[in-house]
Amino acid sequence: MNARVDIRERLTDHEVAEVAALVDAATEADSVRPLNEHVMLHLRYGGDPGARAVLLYEGDTLAGFAHVDPTDEVEGPSGELVVHPAHRRRGLGRRLAEAALAESGGRLRLWAHGDHAEAGRLASSMGFSRVRSLWQMRRPLSEPLPDAKLPAGVRLRAFEPGSDEEAWLAVNARAFAHHPEQGSWTIDDLRLREREPWFDPAGFFLAVRDRALAGFHWTKVHGDDDPGAPHGHESIGEVYVVGVDPSEQGTGLGRALTLAGLAHLRSRGLAQVMLYVDEDNPSAIRLYESLGFTRWDVDVMYRI
Repeated sequence: MNARVDIRERLTDHEVAEVAALVDAATEADSVRPLNEHVMLHLRYGGDPGARAVLLYEGDTLAGFAHVDPTDEVEGPSGELVVHPAHRRRGLGRRLAEAALAESGGRLRLWAHGDHAEAGRLASSMGFSRVRSLWQMRRPLSEPLPDAKLPAGVRLRAFEPGSDEEAWLAVNARAFAHHPEQGSWTIDDLRLREREPWFDPAGFFLAVRDRALAGFHWTKVHGDDDPGAPHGHESIGEVYVVGVDPSEQGTGLGRALTLAGLAHLRSRGLAQVMLYVDEDNPSAIRLYESLGFTRWDVDVMYRI
């Protein structure tokens, strides 16, 4: 096997195009995107000091790609990898995972999208343990929706770019204090998404009590130019992120915000809506099931 591994901190435009083509081929073959939104945004815009790209070539052809991100000082580095469908069953997945593990210093969390058996077997053979599952849930928007009943003293308004960033980041950090990916967002993370074609302040709802931000529901409509769009995403919206300040827990604000966002997505003429939720968050799952969502797919994290 004439394979080589190259490690990059920054990719050239040509390399980015090669990775994007590889991702598209894998998405078509597997019916699930192999890289999440965070990694795709990194590919498009750069950033994340300390992140590394692992490029695996057979001859002059890009056969595999891995992204290794320092992510979290406590949890350790995280990564994702993908092998081109035409280059599979040759041991390249292991070669790529070994290179990513070496680049991370021997401590790595790997996401596998779609919970494929092959990914589980590779992870187990390398000593990785399954530590987290992320459900994708979906709901048709044609079915009836209850009214959004806000707690007394709370009103909804749209996010105002240029004015609401700092207040939103503060509430987001409090709401997701135990969720390293979401709770650690910075102003750069937020502004990066404000640059995306899908960003729409009209679908970014803020709940306000006495001028203070109490919670939010940021919706998203997936389009062809969205790097994080799920495979087969025609006419689908997303409950992108719902957060409630801890002081508002138990007031029903989370349910009301979710319903307000769903009503907005339905008004856009969309057929379906999706969301992601951790399997070990039963209260959130119960809320979404009560609103008509059912499990559609599962992403799995392995750790060594």
